Amino acid sequence: MNRIWEAYLDERDKKVYKRAGLGTKMGIGQKAALVIVDVQYGFTGDSPEEIETSIQRYPTSCGESSWTAIKHIKELLDTVRELGLPVFYTIIEGNPSYSNDRVAIKGNIFDHPLLLEGEKGTQVVEELKPQHGELVISKKKPSAFFGTPLSSCLTAQQVDTVIVTGCTTSGCVRATVIDAFSHNYQVVVPEECSFDRGITSHAINLFDMQQKYADVLPVNELIKELACLKATV
Repeated sequence: MNRIWEAYLDERDKKVYKRAGLGTKMGIGQKAALVIVDVQYGFTGDSPEEIETSIQRYPTSCGESSWTAIKHIKELLDTVRELGLPVFYTIIEGNPSYSNDRVAIKGNIFDHPLLLEGEKGTQVVEELKPQHGELVISKKKPSAFFGTPLSSCLTAQQVDTVIVTGCTTSGCVRATVIDAFSHNYQVVVPEECSFDRGITSHAINLFDMQQKYADVLPVNELIKELACLKATV
C-alpha cells in the first residue's frame, strides 16, 4: 500500500531509515483513548471551502483538507464510542484580557476576534460534538499535555495507548504525539484523521512520527485492531 509520504522520499532516504531500524510497530496496549486535537472552526472554517477563501475569515484555517479528515475522525469516533473507550478534546482559545503572544505558535494570531475564548472559532465542529462524559480541555500551547490535566485523566482511566487525531499535523498533533511518547504511552496516529495547511508538511510529519514516535496506520486498519482488541477482553 502506498503511503502519503512516499512521494517525498528519495531512494537514499528509504534505505537509510530502513537500515537504521526505524519505523517498527509498537501496537495497541490494553486500553486506548481517543484525543481529538483542536478540530474547531478556527482551524477548519465554517464549511468545506478552498483554503484561500477560508483564511479570509479564519486566518488559522486549513480549508478543505480539514473537512476530509473530519469524515474519517467521525468514523473513528463512532467506533470508539461503541467500544466504550475514553474520548478527549482540546481547543485553543485566545484570552481577551491578556497578551496572546506565543499562544500555540509564535506571534499573536490568537488576538483575532473569532479566536478568543467563547467565540465561534474556538468551538469543536458540530460533526464531532462532544457527548456527556467526554472532556474538552482548553490549552494555550501546542501539546495537549502541556499545562493541562490530560495525563492525570488518562492515568485515572488506566489508559496505556493514545490515539491522536486533529490538527495541525506538523504542530499540535506532532507536539501531542511526542509528549504522549515521552509519557510512555503507546501512540497511534490514524493517517486520514489529521490535517495541515500544506500537503508537504503534512506528509513528512506523518512519516517522521511513524519512524520515531507513533504507529501511523490507515484508519480502517486501526478500527479493525480496536474491534479485535475488544473481542479478546
